[in-house]
Amino acid sequence: MFTTKVFIRKNKIGNFLKNIREHYLRDDLFCGFTSCNVCKPEDTALSSNIENKSGLFNYPHYLILDTNIILDQMDILEEDVICNVIILHTVLKEVKHRSLAIYKRLNAVIDNPNRHFFVFINDHHRECYVPQEDTELINDYNDRCIRTACLWYINHIPDAKFVFITDDARNRALAEEENITTCSIEQYVRSIKENNLLEDKLAKRDYHVESDTQDLFPAHLTVTQVQEGIKEGRLHQGTYRASTSNFLEGFVSVDGYEDAILVQGRSGQNRAIDGDLVAVEIFKEQDWIAPSEIILEDESRVDTAVEEVLLKENELKEYSTGKKKKEKAKPTGCVVGIIRRKWRPFCGILQQDAPEGALYHLFVPADKKFPKIRIETRQAEFLKTQKIVVVIDDWPRYSRYPAGHFVRALGKIGDQATENEVVLLEHDVPHSKFSEEVLSCLPKLPWIITEEDVAKRTDLRHLDICSVDPPGCTDIDDALHCREIEGGMLEVGVHIADVSHFIRPGSALDVEAASRATTVYLVDKRIDMVPALLSSNLCSLRGGEDRFAFSCVWEMDKNANILKTKFHKSIIRSRKAMTYEEAQLTIDDKSRNDSIAQSLRNLNNLAKILKQRRLEKGALVLASPEVKIRMDSETMDPIDVEVKKLFETNSMVEEFMLLANISTAEKTLKDFPDCAMLRRHPEPPKINYEPLVKAGKHLGFEIKTGSNKELAISMDNAVKEDNPYMNTMLRILATRCMMQAVYFASGMFQKEDYYHYGLAVPLYTHFTSPIRRYADIIVHRLLAVSIGADVTYPDLLDKHKTSDLCQNLNYRNRMAQLAGRASVAFNTHLFFRGKLQDEEAYILSVRKNALQILIPRYGLESTLYLSQKGKKSIFEYNEEDQTQKYEDVVFHAFDPVIVRLALDSNNIQREKLVLQLVFPVVKGFSIPPLNEEHKRKVETDQKKTKAKKSKKK
Repeated sequence: MFTTKVFIRKNKIGNFLKNIREHYLRDDLFCGFTSCNVCKPEDTALSSNIENKSGLFNYPHYLILDTNIILDQMDILEEDVICNVIILHTVLKEVKHRSLAIYKRLNAVIDNPNRHFFVFINDHHRECYVPQEDTELINDYNDRCIRTACLWYINHIPDAKFVFITDDARNRALAEEENITTCSIEQYVRSIKENNLLEDKLAKRDYHVESDTQDLFPAHLTVTQVQEGIKEGRLHQGTYRASTSNFLEGFVSVDGYEDAILVQGRSGQNRAIDGDLVAVEIFKEQDWIAPSEIILEDESRVDTAVEEVLLKENELKEYSTGKKKKEKAKPTGCVVGIIRRKWRPFCGILQQDAPEGALYHLFVPADKKFPKIRIETRQAEFLKTQKIVVVIDDWPRYSRYPAGHFVRALGKIGDQATENEVVLLEHDVPHSKFSEEVLSCLPKLPWIITEEDVAKRTDLRHLDICSVDPPGCTDIDDALHCREIEGGMLEVGVHIADVSHFIRPGSALDVEAASRATTVYLVDKRIDMVPALLSSNLCSLRGGEDRFAFSCVWEMDKNANILKTKFHKSIIRSRKAMTYEEAQLTIDDKSRNDSIAQSLRNLNNLAKILKQRRLEKGALVLASPEVKIRMDSETMDPIDVEVKKLFETNSMVEEFMLLANISTAEKTLKDFPDCAMLRRHPEPPKINYEPLVKAGKHLGFEIKTGSNKELAISMDNAVKEDNPYMNTMLRILATRCMMQAVYFASGMFQKEDYYHYGLAVPLYTHFTSPIRRYADIIVHRLLAVSIGADVTYPDLLDKHKTSDLCQNLNYRNRMAQLAGRASVAFNTHLFFRGKLQDEEAYILSVRKNALQILIPRYGLESTLYLSQKGKKSIFEYNEEDQTQKYEDVVFHAFDPVIVRLALDSNNIQREKLVLQLVFPVVKGFSIPPLNEEHKRKVETDQKKTKAKKSKKK
């Protein structure tokens, strides 16, 4: 049977168009009950042997849910105690339309046969289908469809009992009028016998505000008001970013303004949290203010009363609106509406000071950019010992904190495995075990290379190829060779693991790798992008084993000029898997003249030439304080933290990987001008360089930022003999001025936008790490099609599909970087537990109430506060010179200091390193040194100070 709908609409040029839509209806759709005598019996998930356990309904019953119950209460529905649930197709479609993430979670429950969820196609059933009335809103129509299906089930299976769950009071009232048994989710959950504290997981959606409740925040504009305001240009939309150094400040980047819009204070932020898409109203220019240079960490939000926050807001306002500040004022505004929330599950702990037996508690997120969340729990004494997951449900304007609910406990606070789980969850890193479907795509062992494989590939097993990697590396995806050929030329090859041979497009393994996008490296573990059989075995170019590779081979002269480039699928056998240090020792050992040693020396010489050419073109040499943590092999506790040691061979490998990536980019773009996957690094806006230029000026250097070459030359020239680490710190600052390098589809940008600013090359991509980067797999596929080694498929040639894929790759790569840093930070804190150490350090920047300190030995950055809580600082801050002064001691950016490091564990959620000043000596502020070397330095400094004072007298 068909039902016909006719729609009349007017097109852009004024003509009326008639659309006729047919809706197919059937009367043979299975209801899900094997006991039914009417429907044709099929397999079903519903079970008469399983009962829902509700005190409200002391009889076997089946649940029917409305859309909002699924959208709001998915944490409840994922609990095993909820079973025998009928999901109507009307509901399933609406869930998919409104939240793809919830839709995927719901499907996972439906697919689990132990949960007994059944999908009924009510909207194509002849007796359940109802047409939408002309004036009927879509929500009212969907509610009517659901109630119609409930009534049909009641009449169709008279021996069964059905309960309709909805939190919509109007819908419940209409259902009761139609004699449908109904209740709210809260009523149902609270009635479940032995609910195992299921109530804690109820999303708090209904808020009943007393008439005398005082609003703490302005009301948000409605969706219609926001849309009208943006259309008229009175409002602007952008993503809100919370300041990491001041919890009372945030920024919103909007189109049409070079600077991000500053929002300050609770009213200005107006309940926006980091990542929300918000509507902002920009003030008149005379009301703009300057960003503060005050550090206000999240403890202010966590531990102080509202009155203290108000005092800090007033202090901040006075500081930001002073006469001198008007010259540095930035576009300023306030958040007036939320367009789309970026709420996600948050990891953290319960605040420990709640009174015993309290029902409501404050949850402190691990990430300090987010506010505390108010939750209701009946298991607080247990949860206070645990890292837990909480989600936000709402943030009413009368509440200082958003309201949320408990989801699950992760494990004991401070446990290494728990902390790893927190790092992965906080950075949205997919880390579940690979599914059976994914594992079924892997080759069976023993895996052997057949004669057919050899016939399809170039056999390079006769070449002296070797890999050079960090110690302990098991996912070896690149190897090198260099040999002399006719005419005194050199043949240089970069050989990359042929991962794309094992991962075929569209397979479950391919879909999983695309979703994960990258391998994530934590201090004590690795989250692989592909299963270990590939990452550490069949695709790893281990010494002495035959492996499939994708080779990029150049013919060069001895001045590193490329004469010819070719690509081919190959078979290689690495002679040896070497570490950077082993390779360096081989190069330096003059007694070694074997083919591997000669190959490495030639590669090293060529790499130096290639690097010099890059630098002459304006490639930047940047820096970041990267560290390596050595772990105890048995306890897995950190036993040392050290800056990573670099050799010439690090640079050697890097240069040839860069060259292979550039050559591949040129080849794939030539053959696929619209859908090549490339990597661009945008030039930063001039405003990004302000901290770097200001720091250079105070040191007496002019940092030019007109081009990457000017910047490189400026930084090369910024050298002080008495402060050898100063140039490194300048480069660290320069790194923080940079934009993020990103993947993109060539057809989505103009050619002038392809440029990679940091490398100073017009074209770049990633080809050299397919074991740990999905982008490289796509590039391999394009290259394979280009040389006739493989066939294409539709998605590979669709620039829009490639662009969508790039968005996920860019996001996952960024999260992987942050997860790695968070893991290092946690293990560094573990290393410092119970220790006091004096370390030589440098001032990275001078702030109004603190110094940002960099400790090179540990690659650590931390804050040295210059005043104690409630006390006025003895130092005088000079904003123009960016200095802090007390008597004869003046602190400038990049000055050397000695600080004492200690771990403050009072806040168990956010343990942090606390710094105290040892040198230079400031009376009443500095502390005595611990070791003899530092004591001598302090004594020498004190003698110099006394001598200066004597001369003045």
